[in-house]
Amino acid sequence: MAGQQIVVVGDALIDELRDERGSRDFVGGAALNVAVGLSVLGFSPTLLAMVGDDPDGDEIRAFLAEHGVGLIATRAPRGSSRAVSDRSEGEPRYIFNDAALNRRIGFDAPQRQALREADLVLVSCFPFDDQFQADALAESVAEPERRLVLDANPRPGLIHDLDRFATNANRASASAALVKMGDEDAELLYGTSLSDAEILLLGLGASAVLATAGRHGASIRTADGIRVHESIVSLPGPIVDTMGAGDATLSSVAASLLSTGERGEEFWRSALFRAMAIAAATCRAEGALLRLPGVGE
Repeated sequence: MAGQQIVVVGDALIDELRDERGSRDFVGGAALNVAVGLSVLGFSPTLLAMVGDDPDGDEIRAFLAEHGVGLIATRAPRGSSRAVSDRSEGEPRYIFNDAALNRRIGFDAPQRQALREADLVLVSCFPFDDQFQADALAESVAEPERRLVLDANPRPGLIHDLDRFATNANRASASAALVKMGDEDAELLYGTSLSDAEILLLGLGASAVLATAGRHGASIRTADGIRVHESIVSLPGPIVDTMGAGDATLSSVAASLLSTGERGEEFWRSALFRAMAIAAATCRAEGALLRLPGVGE
């Protein structure tokens, strides 16, 4: 594990959670959650993200250092990103600050070198509607192929051009080893069911698709005809917070990909069951930090 170079590209921010108990801050962002999750699982990833030189940025940097995640930061002229999740009236409402709405990843020499040398590149919540950034990412991971794991993770409040976002995410999916897609993502990007989105992504050229459907569990379908499904794993204790469950699932499956070159049905079934158990444990604590079953219960 120690010798593998893993780069995660995407967002890092402060999640401000508001509910009937008040307001609480958590270090988060989908890409950051995946990077920290991989660290919890024994890897040493590097995160490429925009982080400001401000108190929120200091908190993000300290959290990454605490969990052994390297950071190559893009300068943030508007400060660090922040997302407010207001849960005081039922369904969560998300509000993003100006920095998050203008998120970007720099593709200067340090970022390009890290991407070029990586054994695996994971991309989550990337601004695919920015053509320059989408082109720079495509160029940086073009060779060798099949080392990209992608979670487009479209968030309506952050996307300025949905058609461009979908087009560029599809381009990245075409050469990916694994693409994660949620049921709400499929509806937003393609206006289709999750099952139809799986077929579409495999048709584009993705080697495998991880399809997550909340309480209905998850499935993995591959280009060579394998399809496995796992239900939510039942663990002791109540579900406290579903924040980060999808990121924990992706971290776990990516860790399985890194552990062996096997890609048969038994591999995918085992990888998915482990991911569902980790997601279930993550949901039994507040915040998005990946939790392992049986640890801290």
